[in-house]
Formats: sequence, structure tokens, C-alpha cells
Amino acid sequence: MTTFEELGLSAPICQAVKELGYENPMPVQEAVIPYLLGDAIDLIALAQTGTGKTAAFGLPLLHHLSEDTDSSDEPKALVLAPTRELCLQIADDLTEYSRHLPNVRILPVYGGTPIDKQIKVLRRGVEIIVATPGRLIDLMERGEASLSKIKTVVLDEADEMLNMGFTESLTTILAAVPKERHLLLFSATMQPEMSKIARKYLNKPKEITVGNKNEGNANIKHIYYMVAARHKYLALKRIADYYPNIYGIVFCRTRRETQEIADNLIRDGYNADSLHGELSQAQRDYVMGKFRVKNLQILVATDVAARGLDVNDLTHVIHYGMPDDIESYTHRSGRTARAGKTGLSIAICHSREKSRIKAVERIIKSKIEHAKIPTGEAICEKQLFSLADKIERVDTEEDKTLENFLPGIARKLDWLDKEDLIRRVMLLEFRRLLDYYDDVEEVDESTGKDRGEREDSRTKRDRKAEEGMTRLFINFGKMDNLFPNKLIELINKCCPGRVNIGKIDLLPKFSFFDVAEEDAQDVVESMNQYEIEGRQISVEFADKVDKGGRKGRGGSRRGSSGREHPVSRRKHGEGRSSERGGERRARRGNNEVNSRGGFRRREREEKPFFDKFDKGSKRRH
Repeated sequence: MTTFEELGLSAPICQAVKELGYENPMPVQEAVIPYLLGDAIDLIALAQTGTGKTAAFGLPLLHHLSEDTDSSDEPKALVLAPTRELCLQIADDLTEYSRHLPNVRILPVYGGTPIDKQIKVLRRGVEIIVATPGRLIDLMERGEASLSKIKTVVLDEADEMLNMGFTESLTTILAAVPKERHLLLFSATMQPEMSKIARKYLNKPKEITVGNKNEGNANIKHIYYMVAARHKYLALKRIADYYPNIYGIVFCRTRRETQEIADNLIRDGYNADSLHGELSQAQRDYVMGKFRVKNLQILVATDVAARGLDVNDLTHVIHYGMPDDIESYTHRSGRTARAGKTGLSIAICHSREKSRIKAVERIIKSKIEHAKIPTGEAICEKQLFSLADKIERVDTEEDKTLENFLPGIARKLDWLDKEDLIRRVMLLEFRRLLDYYDDVEEVDESTGKDRGEREDSRTKRDRKAEEGMTRLFINFGKMDNLFPNKLIELINKCCPGRVNIGKIDLLPKFSFFDVAEEDAQDVVESMNQYEIEGRQISVEFADKVDKGGRKGRGGSRRGSSGREHPVSRRKHGEGRSSERGGERRARRGNNEVNSRGGFRRREREEKPFFDKFDKGSKRRH
């Protein structure tokens, strides 16, 4: 096998790598490093998360800087990362690799921490800046970060930077870098938007792909459970119980969902915590510190944590619902099975996400196995045998303190036979678990419907609400460009607080949707106070509406033009997202409301509901 010395790296770098326990380069390192040690070139490297991309660009970068004769204090190299976690991870790795290069100084700059300290270090001089785009632009605008002597720019996880809306920021940064620089793009997937960036900024780039382009890690086993949406959390608990030694990440779509799931797990006795964008940097560092040393078994996180988590030996990645961006599945799953190890990626889905399963299979070029939710009996068996394995592996070397007490303990338990003693030990450890699964309801599996079995409009009109839910009518339908996600967003904007949303049935001119019984009256009253570009929103109890959509009061459909419309709101509320299909829970997402009423993400503008919030239609009185 090839060694780092044989790749041509300098002795101090090879020594540092050896001290870190690395003897042979990984495939992406073996493929990339020789090119970067040669002539300055532009390069695109595609490899899965966790395959050693940081060392692939970091070691040659340090090699060239150690030989650089420019003695100025201005930075010579720039590494851009999409998240704070990845920024810190890269900086830490480069610092370790350069432990025998005293003249190479590395500074991570990122948001969520005081900028004054970063400015002080920049003024003293650094060779490498590792930065998130937002904080770097802030420093540039203050005149504190000069990029005039940058020779190398690295975009790590470039696809994720584009997904997070950093295209404009990248344009601003690259415009401030000398034209003579060379640009390196490292990514797990090759998206069309990234191809545009490559054509615009790279000069005849060398493209290196380790594995097949956009393919998933072959060491990851992929399975999914299809459950009713109302049972997703129960399914998550069963999965956590079925794998007693789980050390993994549960990915959720929104910050509120992340916090709620983590709170529920903690309440139910699981060793869990949350990681999302509403935590301060100190809180994030505290949570990650616990997780790295395995004081936490389960980390519940948003996709912002899918990049840059410097955590080894993860056994599981659990998708609490399929991600909206299918390629995010690859990045999530790549947190496990790192450095040649194996891992398990588990998706908890409902029937309307089945098409996403097929889309993911096409991307990762691997089959995602459909599995049955573990039964209570299977879970209890797994837990009991796990404890038995731990007992077998206990180090029984003599301990003076224990030896002093053993004779007395043996006399006290002498009346118990072997089987009775084992039974008591197991019950002492698992009484609560055994009692729980003796009484708990089974998790309903969602089978969904084939395309040929979809219900016709008459069935949708006649369907009754599920137990505990109330069926409501709304005077908007498919002709108004209404889709389930847009209806959920409309409810979020019109109704303060949290609303439990169930089945949604869209018809051409009107629609029906289910909400929890306790929420129904508030939803009707709240939504009827709004209008969409002069057209009144009319929400009624479904039993007051005939099959043609005609109702007892407020029933005119004014201004139905088939156009997309803006909606006025009583107050700025929280933007929330939800699972599609089955029971949907309206949750706060990472959106903000601007002064004109249009939604925007923190990092990029998003299309708002009906695309025209900024028209500012008036509230109906």
C-alpha cells in the first residue's frame, strides 16, 4: 500500500500524520494529493462524506505553505465551509496536521461568536483562514480580512453551500480573490448548480471521482419503516430500544421538531439532546462535547448538523421523515460508516414519502430495504441479551475493595439458585421496559396506495375524519394552485400557536382537511378573518357543506381567477413546516418574516406561499 511519504509530502507533515495514527492514505487522498503537490491547478473532487477529504486538500496546502517564501502576515489560503461545525472541524484538523510547522497559523472565522477576537488574530497575521461565507464577508466589509494575497481557495462541501443559498456570497468572495489563484471544489455530490459555478470560476479543472458520482457509501446499510404519521415517535422509540448500543443522530426537518423530539426522548428516559440553529455557540459546543465523548447516545439534529460533525464510530443515522432535498439523504447517511467502518441508515416514513424512497435509491444506486417495526417481544429479547453480553465481558480482575465485600454478599444471596438470581438481575434492570411493552399499543404500519388505487373526488368528499379529528372545508382547491404544503403554510400563517393537521384532500375548486378536535373552532374563526387578494378565505365544518362545496354562510367564491394570490395576516407568526400526509404537526421552521410580509430563510430568499406575500393585501373586516 502507498504511504504518505511516497506521495511526496514533507517530513514534518508525514511525522504529524503518523503521530495521529494514520499510516496509509485513503483512496481520495491517494488520488488527489499527487495532483495538488504538482503544478497549481483547479480541481473538482467528488467523494462521500467521511472519506478523508480534509486531509486530501489540507496536507498539500500545508506542504506548499511550509515552502512559501512570502513573509507577509496576510492570509495565503482560504477554506470556505457551509457551517460553523465544519469550519471548526477543518481548522482543528489543519492545526493537528501542522503541529510541526510553527510558521503556519490557522484561524477559523464563523458566526455566533464575538467578532472582536477574530479581528485581533487577523491583525497579528495568519496563513490560512477557514471561514463560513457570512462571517468572512462581514470581516471583508469591515476591512479586516484582506484576500489580496490568496493563492488557493478551497470550497469544502460545495454542494451544501449552494443548497444553503450561499451562491451570491461565494460570488462576492471569489471576486475579491486574485485571478491567479487556483480553486479546489470538494463535494459529495455534483449538482447542476455546482456545474455552473465550476464553469464560471474554474480554469480547465481536473475532475477526480472516488467511487461513482453521487453514489452512496457501500458500507452503509439502508432500511426504512413505513408507519402512520401519528406513530412516528413511537417507531423512533422502538428503534432506539431495539439497538441498545445505539450511538447515532436523529435528523429532523425543523428546529421545533428537533427540540420536541429531543425533549420527548429525555422525558422518556433516553440519553439524548438536541442540536439546531437556535442554540448559542456555547450551547452547541456543550452538546457536541457531550456527544463526542459518548455521554450522549442520541443527538437529535437539523440538517445544519449534517455537515461538519467531527464524530467517529456513529452506528446509526435515523431520518425522522425523508428530507425535502433528496440529496440531503446522502449527506445525512454519510455521518456513519466513516473510515471504512459499517453503519445503518434508517428512515421513518409514511406512505406519501414512498416516491422519495425510490428517488433516493436512484441517487445512491442501492436498494433501501423495507423492514417491519420491531415488536415488543423482539425488543425485550434484544435488551436482555445485550445485558447478558455486558455481564460476560465484565473485567473480573481482583479489586481489593470488592474482594472485601464479596464473602458477605455471597452469604446474603446464598439462598438464591442460579436461575432465580439471573431472573432478579434482569428484572431489576428491565422491569420498566418489560412492563411498557407488555401494555403499549402496536405501531400501525402505513401501506399507502398504488397509483391505480387513488381515490376519486367522490370518495374524498365523502371521507370521514379519523377519531379525535374534525374535518373542515376551505374554498380553495387545485385550480388555485393549492398544494398540501401550501395549505399547511396558510394554516400556520393564519392560526397562532400549534395546530395538529391530519388528512388533506384537494379537489379542483375547494378542499377538505382534518384538524384535531380541540383546534377546529379556533382554526375556523382565525382563518375566516383573512382574505387572499380580495378573495375571502372561507373555512367551515365539513358537515355544513354539501357535496358541491356550497355552504350555509359566507359561501361565495369571489375573484376565483386561478391565479396565485397573497394572503394578509393578523400578525407576524412563526413559519412552520410539517410532514406531508397522515397526521401533520405544524412546527416552527428556520424562517423569518420580513417587513413586507414575505418569507425568507436566514441564508437565502424562499418563494413565499402563492409567491406574492409582498403585495400586502388588506384584512377583511
